[in-house]
Amino acid sequence: MHFGNSRCVATLALVVAAWSVFPGAVHAQGQGGGWSQFGSLTAVYQGTADLEGGGNYSAWSTILRAGVLGDLGGGRRAGLVLNYDHSDYEFSSPSAFGGVAPWGTVLRYGLAAPLSFTRADGWSLGLTPSVDWIHEDGADVGESLTWGAIATATRFFPDGNRIGFGLGIFDRPGETRAFPLLLVDWRLSERWRLANPLPAGPTGPAGLELDYLLGGGWNLGFGAAWRSTRLRLSEGGPVPNGIAEEEGVPVFLRATRSFGPVGTLYLYAGVITSGRLSVEDASGQVQREVDFGTAPLFGATFSTRF
Repeated sequence: MHFGNSRCVATLALVVAAWSVFPGAVHAQGQGGGWSQFGSLTAVYQGTADLEGGGNYSAWSTILRAGVLGDLGGGRRAGLVLNYDHSDYEFSSPSAFGGVAPWGTVLRYGLAAPLSFTRADGWSLGLTPSVDWIHEDGADVGESLTWGAIATATRFFPDGNRIGFGLGIFDRPGETRAFPLLLVDWRLSERWRLANPLPAGPTGPAGLELDYLLGGGWNLGFGAAWRSTRLRLSEGGPVPNGIAEEEGVPVFLRATRSFGPVGTLYLYAGVITSGRLSVEDASGQVQREVDFGTAPLFGATFSTRF
């Protein structure tokens, strides 16, 4: 088992999604509703990045999220979150990988079942088990499973601020990882707020963002996050049934426009720094580790809740 700062970002996104939507579900209860549904669509372009050793790569991604969260009574809440990602990678003259593109189209799909229990003293205890399949098109789907759970403890304050911590343990292709996490949503003043980034956005939620309320439905944000994707490679590729990993630190600016209860539009621009690509063979032996240069990042997310 590996223990450290590594994160299973995909599942953390679902945990933060539950964190974000549960307060809305509670509010809906107060208005006479029992359940809250939500969904989001994200388009992401990661621009050309130079590969150490020669060549470059870029990627287009589409990210879908949908779920339902509801109150079971007695401080208990539960939900189900579905996800689907489609990413197309383009490698140009990748001499860093022997002149052959290490992978192409990557698919991810899965579900999580967030559960929580809120105590009278303001603490909320949560558990989110999940399963995901993350693989290159043409890979053995049965070998691409990522599964595990995240346990959290969150303190809710009367002024609406929240802070929490947790621990996740996941079995991913070729390894088992454990990691700590921090959940925060803290209003610093009438206009300033510190929080995790949007879970469905292009950066992933494993970071912090400083948010400024402009008014008129607009707000701005600046932040950074940690992003990691580990996937099973195709059986017909240059490393049959191998494992690939993409890591990096997105640093970004965000502009958000709220349309009331109908939905919210998020626009992103930034860069990915400290990036690395790696490829392992089917037995888990590292074949290539390649750093990549700073890459531009652009994205847009539309989310809705009803």
